[in-house]
Amino acid sequence: MSFSLTARTRSLARSLARLLLRGAARCRRAAVRHAAHAWERLWEGLRPVDPYRSVKAALGWLVIVSVVITTLLALFAMQSATELRVITIISIVASLLITQFVAQSLTAPLDEMTDAAKAMASGDYSRRVRGERRDEFGELAANFNRMAADLEAVDQHRKELVANVSHELRTPIAALRAVLENVVDGVSDADPETMRTALSQTERLGRLVAHLLDLSRLDNGVVPLHSRHFEVWPYLAGVLKEANMSKGSGHSRKDVHLHLDVSPPELMAYADPERLHQVVANLIDNAVKHSPQHGRVTVKARPGASWGQGAGAGSGAAGDGSLEVEVLDEGPGIPESERERVFDRFSGAHSADSAPGRKGGISPGGGTGLGLAIARWAVELHGGRIRVAESPRGCRIQLTLPGTGGAQG
Repeated sequence: MSFSLTARTRSLARSLARLLLRGAARCRRAAVRHAAHAWERLWEGLRPVDPYRSVKAALGWLVIVSVVITTLLALFAMQSATELRVITIISIVASLLITQFVAQSLTAPLDEMTDAAKAMASGDYSRRVRGERRDEFGELAANFNRMAADLEAVDQHRKELVANVSHELRTPIAALRAVLENVVDGVSDADPETMRTALSQTERLGRLVAHLLDLSRLDNGVVPLHSRHFEVWPYLAGVLKEANMSKGSGHSRKDVHLHLDVSPPELMAYADPERLHQVVANLIDNAVKHSPQHGRVTVKARPGASWGQGAGAGSGAAGDGSLEVEVLDEGPGIPESERERVFDRFSGAHSADSAPGRKGGISPGGGTGLGLAIARWAVELHGGRIRVAESPRGCRIQLTLPGTGGAQG
């Protein structure tokens, strides 16, 4: 019994010692964090008097140094036989030299920004200014560099857009011209197959023009929403029917099976049907292009997180009309590092208009790289969200619409 009590006492003592050590370590860490926070506040409080971090402080110190030099020279003149005129000239020269040195160091970033701005006015957006200073001029230089980078990106997008549009217009026009020239010259007859080829090129031109119009509306923010309640099953069935009818036209696939899964069958949504049609059609077209041979594309529709909780503008079953739609394919999928970039303009990693493996620019599939960018724009116009979700196979793109709780139209 005595041995057991002694062992328990030792165990309790060790546990208490561990607790005390842990408490002391936590106290030390808290004290270090508190000291670091206090030093940061003190350091920030000293900024108005730090000439390296404040232009006002640098100018203030310049005045102080000039006054001190002048005072010391005047005292020296009083204690010696030096004439006051000589001391005055020396103090003026010293003040001018110090002022020139400080002014040169302060205005150097402005000179760099002036040269960079002139270069940007001439079309060179690659110029940057040094931003190692810690004062207001350093912050100005950093903001200037960010602005220059944004302008360079905009200029690059403009060039890419011109290159894409030029290529996309030239290709179907050349193909359509070749078909019509063959018919006019009698090389081929105006049979249904020839006319279908001409029609596919015309439809390709129509898609390009529609994408460009949507891009213009996206940039100008002038697209209103015409949202209403509608039944999801017949609506999505119509979208899939149109997708099935378009198989084989242009560069669409004939061998991919489309499947619709809506639960519950009476599901209602509140959105702009035209914009939602644009989103779902783009996603289906995207999934079909990247599906394997005889693959399957599934469109799922489920109630949103708040479905059935709101009063709704329609029947009570409609709730607030929130909706979650998923488009799944059996293709190679999208790498995790590319999942955000695919919704950017001209990003061809898995865009609705590009061939697999393209990294942007002009796609051999005949697209502009705008399909998913326009889809994201239309979803965000509703106040919703679109993303590439995790999937054990293929690509799974999920979009969520908030219904009456988040639409902007």
